Amino acid sequence: MDDLLKGLLYFLFFILGVIIFSFVNMIIYKLPEKKVFAKEKSACRACGHELAFKDLIPVISWICLKGKCRYCGAKISVRDLVVELLGGAFAVGLTAYYGIGLKALTIFLFFAMLTIVTCIDMDTMEIPFVLNVIILVLGIISIWTVGGVSILERIIGLFCISLPLFLIVLVIPEGFGGGDIKLMFAAGMFLGWKATVVAFLIGLLLGGGYGVVCLIRRKHGKKDHFAFGPFLSVGLAIAVFCGTQLMDMYLEFLKMSFTV
Repeated sequence: MDDLLKGLLYFLFFILGVIIFSFVNMIIYKLPEKKVFAKEKSACRACGHELAFKDLIPVISWICLKGKCRYCGAKISVRDLVVELLGGAFAVGLTAYYGIGLKALTIFLFFAMLTIVTCIDMDTMEIPFVLNVIILVLGIISIWTVGGVSILERIIGLFCISLPLFLIVLVIPEGFGGGDIKLMFAAGMFLGWKATVVAFLIGLLLGGGYGVVCLIRRKHGKKDHFAFGPFLSVGLAIAVFCGTQLMDMYLEFLKMSFTV
């Protein structure tokens, strides 16, 4: 019976996560266009036809419509479906890992912001300032809801990556985007300096690997740019779980190396 109740609970959290990330999808498309969410009715982005409730049921509508608009037949991005399913997976995974509480909720909202950052940066090569403000606010809230990192470590986290990136941009104006710098600044409050450094290194490795692959496949030239926010977001998400521990292991290794 306990397993049945736990399974039902996880199912409910999955549904809730899918619904919330359906709203995340709306933000991804409407925020760059500066549309007011409450006033703008949902419509097909291809033909402009207003969508009915049956067209807006998360996951189910996409599957039933086979990824196409009911009215004009235009394809609906599979990313919309992936984002909604990702929300369900985050909700279940975080609940299973941290239990039901404010810690899981805060990290879930952090992941939601990272998802929005990733998709908008991929679409527009920009990270809206308001998203970084929200991440910074979540970082302040996480002092009480997540814990595990001192306030001093969080303050250092604000500058440990963002300041060097800012100095690099002063020398090489196109080295990094302003949105990337602000993202690392805001995330530093959430993660603290140890996890923020690890997150940046992970993002740098992933982004560098992607850049090499693009050069080999000749998708980009040496002077072309690609969105770096998605790789930073992946690094930040990973660092939530193991960033501080990895940095502690590295520092312990350095300590042992110098004492030998």
